[in-house]
Amino acid sequence: MSRLGVGFIGCGRIMDLNILGYLDRDDVEVAAFCDTNQELLARRVGEYGDIKTYTDHTQMLQDPAVDMVEVLTPHYLHKPMVLDALAAGKHVSLQKPPAMSLEEMDEMIEAADRAGRKLKVYENFVFYPPYLLAKKMIEAGEIGEPVSIRYKMNSSMAPTGWEVPLESWAWRIVEEMCGGGPCLFDDGYHKWSVAIDLLGEVEKVFAWIGAKEVIPGIAVDSPGVVMWRYKQEKDLFGVCDASISNELHIKSRYYAIDERMEVTGEKGVIWVTKWTAEMLKVPPVILYRDGTLTEYDDVRQDWADSFIDCTHQFVDCILEDSEPHLSGERGREVLKFALAMLKSSREGREVLLDEM
Repeated sequence: MSRLGVGFIGCGRIMDLNILGYLDRDDVEVAAFCDTNQELLARRVGEYGDIKTYTDHTQMLQDPAVDMVEVLTPHYLHKPMVLDALAAGKHVSLQKPPAMSLEEMDEMIEAADRAGRKLKVYENFVFYPPYLLAKKMIEAGEIGEPVSIRYKMNSSMAPTGWEVPLESWAWRIVEEMCGGGPCLFDDGYHKWSVAIDLLGEVEKVFAWIGAKEVIPGIAVDSPGVVMWRYKQEKDLFGVCDASISNELHIKSRYYAIDERMEVTGEKGVIWVTKWTAEMLKVPPVILYRDGTLTEYDDVRQDWADSFIDCTHQFVDCILEDSEPHLSGERGREVLKFALAMLKSSREGREVLLDEM
C-alpha cells in the first residue's frame, strides 16, 4: 500500500480539525467526502480540492481508494456506519462518544476483531502537548504521589469562538439521538478520558447534573458536579465542576469552552491551564513545588495540535500494525464511566462501574 486513502463520513464543523493530520503527510490522502448535505459537500470540495463526494456512506465504502474512514456523524448513527465500514474492510476512526450503550460498543469491537481492522475512538485531549508534558512530569515524580485531580469546565452561550450552525446542535439535545447531554456526556467524554488515561481505572462515580435553559424551552445538562474514586487501595478521588454562563466572554478560536486541570500530589501541584480556549492568558503548564512556581510556555499549545497528533498516531498504527492509543476496548472504559455518571444523576446514588 503506497498511500492510505481516508474517507470522511460527516463533513460538519469538527471536520476542520479532524482533517488536519491527513493534510500534512505524504503517506495518506483524503480520498472522499460523504454527507447528506450536498451544499456542504460542494463547500468542502471548494476548501480542500477536487475530492470525490458521496451522499450515501455505503456507496463511499465501495470505493477502493478508501482504506480508512473518519465517522463524524451524530451518535445514534455511529454503530450502523461503523459496522458497515468494518464489513467493507475499512479501518475506522470513530468520533467520541463512540456509542449510545455498552452493548453497541461491544458489537463494534467484535466486528473489528472479525474483520481484522483497526477501530479507534477519536480522543484528541490525551494527545494535547501541554497535557502530555504534565503527564510526563507527574510520572517522573515531580509532584510526588498524586492525591487528587480536579477539572473545571466553563462554557458560554455568548457569541464567541466558532460559529456552529443550529442544526449541528439540534440533535445533541434529543436523548434518543445523542445518548446523553452535550456538556457532560458528549464534551465530558474528553475529560473522563483524560482522568482515566492519567491515573488509571475508576471504581465508582457520583454525579449531580442540572438542566440549564439555554434558549426558551431548551435545556442542556449543566451545571454539573461529577466525583469519582479510582480503583486502588489508597483513596484517590477526582472531581469535575461544569457550568454554562449565558453572557461570559470566552476567548477562543474554537468552541466557547475553557477547561483547566489541577493535579495535587504529596510534594506539589501541577496545572494544565487551558485546552480548547484561552481564558486565563497564562502558560499552559504550571508546576508548584518546594514553595516555587515554575511556568512552562515552550510547548505546542494550539488545541488543533492535539487533533493532528491524534490522527498521526492512528495512521501510524495502520501502517505499522500497532494498537491505537484509545482502542475500542479502552474507549469502552471511558464510555462506561460516562454512562455510570448519567445513571448516578438519574438515581441519586453512587454507581460502581462494574455494575454497568
